[in-house]
Amino acid sequence: MQRVSEMYVRITRTLIRSACPLLYSGGRLHVGLGVRCFANECTSSSKHVSFQSMSWEVRLSDTVTPLWRLNYKEQLRIKHDQQKIILLELSNQLSAMSGVCLPSIPLLPIIPSPVKDFYRNKSTFSINKGVDGNQKTVGLYIGTGKRRNIVCVNGDHLLNMPEKHKLVARCYEDFIRQSPLQPCIVFHDGGHWREITIRTNAAGHTMAIVYFHPQSLPTDEICLHKDSLVEYFTKGPGSVCDLDSLYFQESTMTRCTHQQSPYQLLWGQPHIYEEVLGNKFRISADAFFQVNTAAAESLYQTVGDLSQATGSDTLLDVCCGTGAIGIIMSSRVKKVIGIEIIEQAVEDAKHNASLNEVSNCTFIAGKAEVVLPELITGFGTEGGITAVVNPSRAGLHHRVIRALRNHPVIRRLVYISCKPDGEAMRNFKDLCCSSEQRRRLTGEPFVPTVAVSVDMFPHTPHCELVVVFER
Repeated sequence: MQRVSEMYVRITRTLIRSACPLLYSGGRLHVGLGVRCFANECTSSSKHVSFQSMSWEVRLSDTVTPLWRLNYKEQLRIKHDQQKIILLELSNQLSAMSGVCLPSIPLLPIIPSPVKDFYRNKSTFSINKGVDGNQKTVGLYIGTGKRRNIVCVNGDHLLNMPEKHKLVARCYEDFIRQSPLQPCIVFHDGGHWREITIRTNAAGHTMAIVYFHPQSLPTDEICLHKDSLVEYFTKGPGSVCDLDSLYFQESTMTRCTHQQSPYQLLWGQPHIYEEVLGNKFRISADAFFQVNTAAAESLYQTVGDLSQATGSDTLLDVCCGTGAIGIIMSSRVKKVIGIEIIEQAVEDAKHNASLNEVSNCTFIAGKAEVVLPELITGFGTEGGITAVVNPSRAGLHHRVIRALRNHPVIRRLVYISCKPDGEAMRNFKDLCCSSEQRRRLTGEPFVPTVAVSVDMFPHTPHCELVVVFER
């Protein structure tokens, strides 16, 4: 992995330097292969001064949307070339493992996002010391905690966030600056107000989720502050946001699930809804949903076409989220079985299937590495199974890969990865390597046959890579 990372960094640095010299010489270079961000990478003092002399807005744009200076065609070229490097390295590693020179994996032209600006349907804003030193500043970070140089800058100028998200963030900042409670920046230093997440749909409906550290506040006092929050956003200055849902989560950890600390609906509707490819989906406060809805339609159409699933097949949807892929593909297959670790997402998936009058979908809550091995043994050897996996950046657990690899009826697997250079690369190799008794990878190896990138995140180096494996 170190070798591919170094090569990837070197080539991407060259691509960005040639396409956008200001971005490179400005002291920040955002490179792919996991999109590692090298802050103040340049050692030249003149270059360092050049970066420091930029406005805070430009610096934040370089941090959050590092390709923003490039025209969209150039952004797509850089992303396509990044994925070519990853697939070349995968071919090289598989060749080395097998002792046979394997052909390169065909990479189809990158699929652009239908929407280039203001496309995010979900944004999270943090609280920290701002440019003016005010610790009650709501925005996004420049700098790192390790270097103790974090500055929180408002994101009003960012190209990937819609105006509604920015408006809610500005109002939340106004609210906490009026509040007698302090922000919770470092948990053990006290404070209460934490980040805010805003979700919107194409119809403009808006959900806000406020995170709060209770520390040692009594329950009745927390209730007073919740009432103040509702008052501000429904009758006060924040009413301009026209929220449809306002949630509150008391969280003593960086991230809490609904099971660990329930999301409390303070005001409005419990859900918002989004339509994708003619299907309607319910979105809960913590449910996973692709952040670029228009590009998600392109992604799901691509996955459906590449899967080549037929009416006699069972679709196995691993890491199914709220069931979007399975429900959209349900008309193509005999049956859909979805697995998802987040219980609320599974409830949403079941509701979504009913909402769209889809009767051939079953959704199971649990860890894929626990559920799948037992589930897959019950499939038998009759009928075809097409698998679609869409894991987080951490990739799939080895037990999941082993179950998929060792079941002979799974002839085609579509892997969707937002970070194909990381743990996904390990997954790719385990799917394709020769049989290994020691690791219990005894099934017939898969072969990567085609790949395509889908740009879900314009102005950033990120995209989704879809790889088809067959045997």
